[in-house]
Order: sequence, then structure tokens, then C-alpha cells
Amino acid sequence: MAVTKALVKTIPHVKSNRVEKWEMEMKYENDSEGDSTYYTSTFTHTAVADDGDFSKAAKGTFSNANLVALCPVSHWDVIFASQVASVITSPVVQPVPDTDFAVPS
Repeated sequence: MAVTKALVKTIPHVKSNRVEKWEMEMKYENDSEGDSTYYTSTFTHTAVADDGDFSKAAKGTFSNANLVALCPVSHWDVIFASQVASVITSPVVQPVPDTDFAVPS
């Protein structure tokens, strides 16, 4: 299982040339599109300077690594692994009705 993850959206909310809030989306993918084991999920997060998530600074001073560090990646890793397990590796098997069953006498 090759899991890739990448920030696909970062929206800075700027006031006085300093970012006060970031809206972010990170896309997770298991294997490659078209594979039988392919699965994808997108997670969102909002980081706010006033909540202590980061120090206000110019948007150009934030690197990809800085933005990823603001996200709850370890939490998302667990959720994504659980999603893949429930959909791909260990899907729930639904019971099959036995319409030929006769009522015992």
C-alpha cells in the first residue's frame, strides 16, 4: 500500500500583510488511480494565529513544510488507514438471504 498525501489547497486570510488564518485541504491516495486497491480521501483544516496555531507572518514566509506542520497529519493518517481497511483490505461482508429456507415443522 503506497500512500501519498499532498496539500491541494491553501487559502491564507491576510490582514495588514500578515496571515491570520489558513484554510487547507490535504488529499490522501492509496496506490494509483485505476488499481483495485486505489482509495482517496480529502481532509480539511483551519489554522488560526489567535488560537496559537502559528505566529502571524507574511504569506510568502510559509513553506509547504510549515503548512503541513499546521495540519493534524498523524490523526488523519489513522483515519485514512481505517478508511482503507474498511473499504479495500477488510470490507464489511453483507449477509446473504437464503430465500429457499423452509420453516421447520
